[in-house]
Amino acid sequence: MKKWIKRIFLYLAIILVIASVIAVATGNSHIFSAVAKTYLVGETGPTIDDYTKFENRTVKAGNYHPWKLHQDYNKKQLSEPLLQKLKQYQPAAFLVIKNNQILFEKYWENYSDSSYTNSFSMAKSITGILTGIAIDKGYIASVNDPVAKYLPQYSHKPELTIKHLLTMSSGIDFGESYKDPFGFMAKAYYGSDLKKLTLSKTEFSDEPGKIFNYQGGNTLLLSFIIEQTSGMTLSEFASKYLWQLCGAKRDALWTLDKKDGIEKAYCCFYSNARDFARFGRLFMQNGKMYNKQIVSEEYVKASVTPADYLVDQNGSKVTYYGYQWWIGKYKGFDFYFMRGILGQYVICIPSLDIIIVRLGKNRSDKYFNNHPTDVYDNIDAALELIN
Repeated sequence: MKKWIKRIFLYLAIILVIASVIAVATGNSHIFSAVAKTYLVGETGPTIDDYTKFENRTVKAGNYHPWKLHQDYNKKQLSEPLLQKLKQYQPAAFLVIKNNQILFEKYWENYSDSSYTNSFSMAKSITGILTGIAIDKGYIASVNDPVAKYLPQYSHKPELTIKHLLTMSSGIDFGESYKDPFGFMAKAYYGSDLKKLTLSKTEFSDEPGKIFNYQGGNTLLLSFIIEQTSGMTLSEFASKYLWQLCGAKRDALWTLDKKDGIEKAYCCFYSNARDFARFGRLFMQNGKMYNKQIVSEEYVKASVTPADYLVDQNGSKVTYYGYQWWIGKYKGFDFYFMRGILGQYVICIPSLDIIIVRLGKNRSDKYFNNHPTDVYDNIDAALELIN
Protein backbone atom coordinates (compact mmCIF):
# COMPACT_ATOMS: atom_id res chain seq x y z
CA MET A 1 0.00 0.00 0.00
CA LYS A 2 2.80 2.39 0.92
CA LYS A 3 4.52 1.64 -2.39
CA TRP A 4 1.38 2.60 -4.31
CA ILE A 5 1.08 5.86 -2.38
CA LYS A 6 4.73 6.66 -3.10
CA ARG A 7 4.19 5.89 -6.77
CA ILE A 8 1.15 8.15 -6.93
CA PHE A 9 3.09 11.04 -5.42
CA LEU A 10 6.01 10.33 -7.75
CA TYR A 11 3.73 10.36 -10.80
CA LEU A 12 2.10 13.58 -9.61
CA ALA A 13 5.51 15.17 -9.13
CA ILE A 14 6.57 14.12 -12.62
CA ILE A 15 3.35 15.50 -14.10
CA LEU A 16 3.85 18.81 -12.29
CA VAL A 17 7.44 19.09 -13.51
CA ILE A 18 6.40 18.35 -17.08
CA ALA A 19 3.51 20.83 -16.83
CA SER A 20 5.87 23.48 -15.47
CA VAL A 21 8.35 22.96 -18.28
CA ILE A 22 5.60 23.15 -20.90
CA ALA A 23 4.07 26.26 -19.31
CA VAL A 24 7.39 28.11 -19.24
CA ALA A 25 8.37 26.95 -22.74
CA THR A 26 5.06 28.14 -24.20
CA GLY A 27 5.02 31.47 -22.35
CA ASN A 28 2.18 30.43 -20.06
CA SER A 29 3.87 30.44 -16.65
CA HIS A 30 1.19 32.90 -15.50
CA ILE A 31 -1.14 29.92 -15.10
CA PHE A 32 0.47 29.00 -11.78
CA SER A 33 -0.08 32.49 -10.40
CA ALA A 34 -3.64 32.51 -11.73
CA VAL A 35 -4.54 29.21 -10.07
CA ALA A 36 -2.91 30.25 -6.79
CA LYS A 37 -4.78 33.56 -6.72
CA THR A 38 -8.17 32.16 -7.74
CA TYR A 39 -9.12 28.50 -7.35
CA LEU A 40 -6.80 27.84 -4.41
CA VAL A 41 -8.47 30.66 -2.46
CA GLY A 42 -12.04 29.85 -3.48
CA GLU A 43 -12.40 32.29 -6.39
CA THR A 44 -13.03 31.70 -10.08
CA GLY A 45 -11.45 34.88 -11.42
CA PRO A 46 -10.31 38.41 -10.53
CA THR A 47 -12.05 40.10 -7.59
CA ILE A 48 -12.47 43.62 -6.27
CA ASP A 49 -10.22 42.78 -3.30
CA ASP A 50 -7.20 41.47 -5.23
CA TYR A 51 -4.77 44.12 -4.01
CA THR A 52 -3.87 41.81 -1.13
CA LYS A 53 -2.67 39.17 -3.62
CA PHE A 54 -0.34 41.37 -5.68
CA GLU A 55 2.46 43.87 -5.29
CA ASN A 56 1.23 47.48 -5.31
CA ARG A 57 2.68 50.96 -5.57
CA THR A 58 1.24 53.80 -3.53
CA VAL A 59 -0.32 56.79 -5.28
CA LYS A 60 0.11 59.39 -2.58
CA ALA A 61 -2.69 61.80 -1.76
CA GLY A 62 -2.13 65.47 -0.93
CA ASN A 63 -4.22 67.98 0.98
CA TYR A 64 -7.57 66.45 1.83
CA HIS A 65 -10.67 68.34 0.70
CA PRO A 66 -13.73 66.59 2.16
CA TRP A 67 -16.97 66.39 0.22
CA LYS A 68 -19.78 68.52 1.58
CA LEU A 69 -22.95 66.72 2.58
CA HIS A 70 -26.17 67.79 0.88
CA GLN A 71 -28.87 69.22 3.15
CA ASP A 72 -30.96 66.18 2.20
CA TYR A 73 -28.12 63.70 2.74
CA ASN A 74 -29.55 60.17 2.97
CA LYS A 75 -33.01 61.50 3.85
CA LYS A 76 -34.57 59.79 0.88
CA GLN A 77 -34.22 56.05 0.38
CA LEU A 78 -34.42 54.06 -2.82
CA SER A 79 -37.71 52.38 -3.68
CA GLU A 80 -37.73 48.63 -3.18
CA PRO A 81 -37.88 47.77 -6.94
CA LEU A 82 -34.82 49.88 -7.72
CA LEU A 83 -32.98 48.70 -4.64
CA GLN A 84 -33.52 45.09 -5.72
CA LYS A 85 -32.22 45.91 -9.19
CA LEU A 86 -29.03 47.26 -7.67
CA LYS A 87 -28.65 44.40 -5.19
CA GLN A 88 -28.84 41.65 -7.82
CA TYR A 89 -25.30 42.50 -9.00
CA GLN A 90 -23.67 42.37 -5.55
CA PRO A 91 -22.93 46.06 -4.95
CA ALA A 92 -20.24 47.27 -2.58
CA ALA A 93 -21.04 50.99 -2.81
CA PHE A 94 -23.57 53.34 -4.38
CA LEU A 95 -22.97 57.07 -4.16
CA VAL A 96 -24.84 60.03 -5.66
CA ILE A 97 -23.35 63.52 -5.70
CA LYS A 98 -25.56 66.46 -6.61
CA ASN A 99 -24.13 69.97 -7.05
CA ASN A 100 -20.80 68.79 -5.60
CA GLN A 101 -22.49 67.57 -2.41
CA ILE A 102 -23.09 63.98 -1.36
CA LEU A 103 -26.83 63.42 -1.57
CA PHE A 104 -26.89 59.68 -0.96
CA GLU A 105 -24.51 56.85 -0.18
CA LYS A 106 -24.99 53.23 0.74
CA TYR A 107 -22.54 50.40 1.35
CA TRP A 108 -22.97 46.64 1.47
CA GLU A 109 -21.22 43.74 3.20
CA ASN A 110 -18.14 45.03 5.02
CA TYR A 111 -17.36 47.86 2.61
CA SER A 112 -17.34 51.50 3.69
CA ASP A 113 -16.52 54.98 2.44
CA SER A 114 -12.82 54.24 2.93
CA SER A 115 -12.61 50.66 1.61
CA TYR A 116 -10.15 49.86 -1.15
CA THR A 117 -11.75 48.13 -4.12
CA ASN A 118 -10.53 47.42 -7.63
CA SER A 119 -11.24 49.96 -10.36
CA PHE A 120 -10.73 47.35 -13.07
CA SER A 121 -11.01 49.17 -16.42
CA MET A 122 -11.93 52.51 -14.86
CA ALA A 123 -8.13 52.72 -14.68
CA LYS A 124 -8.13 53.16 -18.46
CA SER A 125 -9.91 56.49 -17.99
CA ILE A 126 -7.35 57.44 -15.33
CA THR A 127 -4.49 56.61 -17.70
CA GLY A 128 -6.32 58.63 -20.33
CA ILE A 129 -6.35 61.63 -17.98
CA LEU A 130 -2.64 61.16 -17.27
CA THR A 131 -1.97 61.16 -21.02
CA GLY A 132 -3.68 64.53 -21.30
CA ILE A 133 -1.62 65.86 -18.41
CA ALA A 134 1.57 64.56 -20.06
CA ILE A 135 0.62 66.53 -23.17
CA ASP A 136 -0.16 69.65 -21.14
CA LYS A 137 3.21 69.38 -19.37
CA GLY A 138 5.09 68.92 -22.65
CA TYR A 139 6.21 65.35 -22.03
CA ILE A 140 4.23 64.36 -25.12
CA ALA A 141 3.90 66.84 -27.98
CA SER A 142 0.29 66.09 -28.96
CA VAL A 143 -2.24 63.33 -29.55
CA ASN A 144 -0.98 63.25 -33.13
CA ASP A 145 2.53 62.21 -32.10
CA PRO A 146 3.59 58.91 -33.69
CA VAL A 147 3.87 56.06 -31.22
CA ALA A 148 7.15 55.00 -32.88
CA LYS A 149 8.70 58.25 -31.65
CA TYR A 150 8.63 56.71 -28.19
CA LEU A 151 8.35 52.98 -28.83
CA PRO A 152 10.59 51.81 -31.70
CA GLN A 153 8.84 48.43 -31.70
CA TYR A 154 6.21 50.16 -33.87
CA SER A 155 8.56 51.86 -36.32
CA HIS A 156 7.05 49.71 -39.09
CA LYS A 157 3.76 51.62 -38.55
CA PRO A 158 4.77 55.30 -38.57
CA GLU A 159 1.12 56.30 -39.01
CA LEU A 160 0.17 54.89 -35.57
CA THR A 161 -0.45 57.82 -33.19
CA ILE A 162 -1.21 58.51 -29.53
CA LYS A 163 -4.76 59.34 -30.58
CA HIS A 164 -5.22 55.87 -32.02
CA LEU A 165 -4.26 54.38 -28.65
CA LEU A 166 -6.63 56.74 -26.83
CA THR A 167 -9.57 55.83 -29.08
CA MET A 168 -8.85 52.09 -29.14
CA SER A 169 -8.24 52.19 -32.87
CA SER A 170 -4.56 51.23 -33.06
CA GLY A 171 -5.30 48.12 -35.09
CA ILE A 172 -2.77 46.16 -33.02
CA ASP A 173 -3.81 42.56 -32.52
CA PHE A 174 -3.38 42.08 -28.77
CA GLY A 175 -5.83 39.20 -28.83
CA GLU A 176 -7.88 40.44 -25.91
CA SER A 177 -10.23 37.80 -24.58
CA TYR A 178 -11.41 37.75 -20.98
CA LYS A 179 -12.39 34.08 -21.17
CA ASP A 180 -9.13 32.69 -22.57
CA PRO A 181 -6.85 31.53 -19.72
CA PHE A 182 -3.91 31.63 -22.14
CA GLY A 183 -4.84 34.97 -23.73
CA PHE A 184 -3.31 38.42 -23.45
CA MET A 185 -5.50 39.63 -20.58
CA ALA A 186 -4.87 36.54 -18.44
CA LYS A 187 -1.12 36.95 -18.95
CA ALA A 188 -1.36 40.69 -18.28
CA TYR A 189 -3.30 40.22 -15.04
CA TYR A 190 -1.43 37.25 -13.60
CA GLY A 191 1.94 37.42 -15.39
CA SER A 192 5.13 39.08 -14.19
CA ASP A 193 6.56 40.86 -17.26
CA LEU A 194 3.88 43.18 -18.54
CA LYS A 195 6.14 45.33 -20.69
CA LYS A 196 7.71 42.38 -22.51
CA LEU A 197 4.27 40.86 -23.07
CA THR A 198 2.74 44.06 -24.43
CA LEU A 199 5.63 45.16 -26.63
CA SER A 200 5.75 41.69 -28.20
CA LYS A 201 2.42 42.50 -29.84
CA THR A 202 3.53 44.21 -33.04
CA GLU A 203 1.20 42.61 -35.57
CA PHE A 204 -1.76 44.62 -36.87
CA SER A 205 -5.17 43.21 -37.69
CA ASP A 206 -6.44 46.59 -38.96
CA GLU A 207 -4.97 49.84 -40.19
CA PRO A 208 -4.64 52.47 -37.43
CA GLY A 209 -7.50 54.93 -37.13
CA LYS A 210 -10.12 52.79 -38.83
CA ILE A 211 -11.67 50.21 -36.49
CA PHE A 212 -12.59 50.55 -32.82
CA ASN A 213 -11.42 47.49 -30.91
CA TYR A 214 -11.47 47.79 -27.12
CA GLN A 215 -8.16 46.39 -25.85
CA GLY A 216 -6.19 47.07 -22.68
CA GLY A 217 -2.92 46.81 -24.57
CA ASN A 218 -3.55 50.25 -26.04
CA THR A 219 -3.76 51.73 -22.54
CA LEU A 220 -0.58 49.95 -21.50
CA LEU A 221 1.29 51.51 -24.42
CA LEU A 222 0.10 54.94 -23.28
CA SER A 223 1.46 54.24 -19.80
CA PHE A 224 4.84 53.15 -21.18
CA ILE A 225 5.09 56.44 -23.07
CA ILE A 226 4.19 58.47 -19.97
CA GLU A 227 6.80 56.65 -17.91
CA GLN A 228 9.49 56.98 -20.57
CA THR A 229 8.96 60.68 -21.24
CA SER A 230 8.49 61.76 -17.62
CA GLY A 231 11.12 59.57 -15.99
CA MET A 232 8.59 58.66 -13.30
CA THR A 233 6.62 55.55 -12.54
CA LEU A 234 2.97 55.83 -13.49
CA SER A 235 2.03 56.02 -9.80
CA GLU A 236 4.52 58.80 -9.15
CA PHE A 237 3.22 60.72 -12.15
CA ALA A 238 -0.39 60.18 -11.06
CA SER A 239 0.38 61.27 -7.52
CA LYS A 240 2.27 64.43 -8.47
CA TYR A 241 -0.02 65.70 -11.20
CA LEU A 242 -3.44 64.28 -10.30
CA TRP A 243 -4.11 62.52 -6.99
CA GLN A 244 -2.39 65.10 -4.77
CA LEU A 245 -4.31 67.89 -6.49
CA CYS A 246 -7.85 66.53 -6.46
CA GLY A 247 -8.36 66.43 -2.69
CA ALA A 248 -8.40 62.66 -2.19
CA LYS A 249 -8.72 61.46 1.40
CA ARG A 250 -6.68 58.28 1.08
CA ASP A 251 -3.58 57.22 -0.79
CA ALA A 252 -4.55 54.98 -3.69
CA LEU A 253 -2.85 51.74 -4.69
CA TRP A 254 -1.91 50.68 -8.21
CA THR A 255 -1.16 47.00 -8.73
CA LEU A 256 2.17 46.02 -10.30
CA ASP A 257 3.18 43.05 -12.42
CA LYS A 258 5.88 42.16 -9.85
CA LYS A 259 7.84 43.67 -6.97
CA ASP A 260 9.23 47.05 -8.10
CA GLY A 261 7.62 46.39 -11.47
CA ILE A 262 5.24 48.43 -13.60
CA GLU A 263 1.62 49.38 -13.10
CA LYS A 264 -1.24 47.50 -14.70
CA ALA A 265 -2.40 50.71 -16.34
CA TYR A 266 -5.50 49.14 -17.88
CA CYS A 267 -6.87 48.11 -14.48
CA CYS A 268 -6.28 47.71 -10.79
CA PHE A 269 -6.28 51.22 -9.34
CA TYR A 270 -7.59 50.77 -5.80
CA SER A 271 -9.55 53.47 -4.03
CA ASN A 272 -12.97 54.11 -2.47
CA ALA A 273 -16.28 55.48 -3.74
CA ARG A 274 -15.82 59.03 -2.44
CA ASP A 275 -12.34 59.35 -3.89
CA PHE A 276 -13.23 57.70 -7.20
CA ALA A 277 -15.93 60.36 -7.54
CA ARG A 278 -13.20 63.01 -7.78
CA PHE A 279 -12.42 61.89 -11.32
CA GLY A 280 -16.01 62.67 -12.22
CA ARG A 281 -15.82 66.04 -10.55
CA LEU A 282 -12.60 66.85 -12.40
CA PHE A 283 -14.27 66.23 -15.75
CA MET A 284 -17.54 67.92 -14.77
CA GLN A 285 -15.45 71.01 -13.98
CA ASN A 286 -13.61 70.86 -17.31
CA GLY A 287 -10.34 69.66 -15.82
CA LYS A 288 -10.19 72.14 -12.96
CA MET A 289 -10.32 71.51 -9.21
CA TYR A 290 -9.64 73.78 -6.25
CA ASN A 291 -8.66 76.68 -8.51
CA LYS A 292 -6.07 74.65 -10.38
CA GLN A 293 -6.27 73.45 -13.99
CA ILE A 294 -5.16 69.83 -13.62
CA VAL A 295 -5.79 68.81 -17.23
CA SER A 296 -6.73 71.12 -20.08
CA GLU A 297 -10.36 71.85 -20.84
CA GLU A 298 -9.66 71.07 -24.49
CA TYR A 299 -8.45 67.59 -23.63
CA VAL A 300 -11.40 66.91 -21.32
CA LYS A 301 -13.85 67.85 -24.06
CA ALA A 302 -12.04 65.67 -26.58
CA SER A 303 -12.10 62.77 -24.11
CA VAL A 304 -15.89 62.79 -23.89
CA THR A 305 -16.57 63.53 -27.55
CA PRO A 306 -17.56 60.41 -29.51
CA ALA A 307 -14.93 59.09 -31.92
CA ASP A 308 -17.71 58.68 -34.48
CA TYR A 309 -15.28 58.84 -37.39
CA LEU A 310 -14.45 55.25 -36.42
CA VAL A 311 -16.57 52.16 -36.92
CA ASP A 312 -16.65 49.18 -34.61
CA GLN A 313 -16.33 45.54 -35.57
CA ASN A 314 -20.04 45.45 -36.39
CA GLY A 315 -19.64 48.30 -38.86
CA SER A 316 -21.50 50.80 -36.64
CA LYS A 317 -20.27 54.32 -35.93
CA VAL A 318 -18.54 54.67 -32.57
CA THR A 319 -20.89 57.09 -30.86
CA TYR A 320 -20.15 55.63 -27.43
CA TYR A 321 -16.40 56.10 -26.82
CA GLY A 322 -13.89 58.95 -26.74
CA TYR A 323 -10.41 59.07 -25.19
CA GLN A 324 -10.65 56.10 -22.79
CA TRP A 325 -14.09 57.27 -21.59
CA TRP A 326 -17.49 55.77 -22.41
CA ILE A 327 -20.28 58.02 -23.67
CA GLY A 328 -24.07 57.62 -23.72
CA LYS A 329 -27.47 59.21 -23.97
CA TYR A 330 -30.47 58.31 -21.82
CA LYS A 331 -33.90 59.85 -21.25
CA GLY A 332 -32.92 62.94 -23.20
CA PHE A 333 -29.64 63.76 -21.46
CA ASP A 334 -26.01 63.06 -22.31
CA PHE A 335 -23.70 61.26 -19.93
CA TYR A 336 -20.15 59.94 -19.91
CA PHE A 337 -18.51 57.48 -17.58
CA MET A 338 -15.65 55.30 -16.44
CA ARG A 339 -16.36 51.59 -16.60
CA GLY A 340 -14.96 48.41 -15.03
CA ILE A 341 -15.72 44.80 -15.84
CA LEU A 342 -17.46 43.96 -12.55
CA GLY A 343 -19.74 46.99 -12.57
CA GLN A 344 -17.34 49.72 -11.49
CA TYR A 345 -18.80 53.02 -12.69
CA VAL A 346 -18.23 56.74 -12.27
CA ILE A 347 -21.11 58.27 -14.23
CA CYS A 348 -21.32 61.99 -14.99
CA ILE A 349 -24.52 63.75 -16.08
CA PRO A 350 -23.49 67.38 -16.68
CA SER A 351 -26.96 68.76 -17.41
CA LEU A 352 -28.18 67.56 -13.99
CA ASP A 353 -24.89 68.19 -12.17
CA ILE A 354 -24.85 64.60 -10.95
CA ILE A 355 -22.00 62.17 -10.33
CA ILE A 356 -22.88 58.53 -9.65
CA VAL A 357 -20.37 56.02 -8.30
CA ARG A 358 -21.18 52.35 -8.21
CA LEU A 359 -18.69 49.70 -7.05
CA GLY A 360 -19.35 46.00 -6.76
CA LYS A 361 -18.75 42.41 -7.72
CA ASN A 362 -20.83 41.90 -10.84
CA ARG A 363 -22.72 43.61 -13.65
CA SER A 364 -25.36 42.77 -16.23
CA ASP A 365 -24.33 40.63 -19.17
CA LYS A 366 -27.01 42.32 -21.29
CA TYR A 367 -26.28 45.48 -23.27
CA PHE A 368 -28.24 48.47 -24.50
CA ASN A 369 -26.58 50.99 -26.83
CA ASN A 370 -23.19 49.36 -26.18
CA HIS A 371 -23.39 49.67 -22.39
CA PRO A 372 -24.35 47.07 -19.75
CA THR A 373 -28.01 47.52 -18.84
CA ASP A 374 -27.23 47.99 -15.15
CA VAL A 375 -25.58 51.32 -16.06
CA TYR A 376 -29.09 52.60 -16.71
CA ASP A 377 -30.38 51.03 -13.48
CA ASN A 378 -27.84 53.08 -11.55
CA ILE A 379 -28.86 56.22 -13.42
CA ASP A 380 -32.54 55.50 -12.72
CA ALA A 381 -31.73 55.13 -9.03
CA ALA A 382 -29.99 58.50 -8.98
CA LEU A 383 -32.87 60.14 -10.84
CA GLU A 384 -35.33 58.77 -8.30
CA LEU A 385 -33.27 60.26 -5.48
CA ILE A 386 -33.14 63.76 -6.95
CA ASN A 387 -36.82 63.91 -7.93
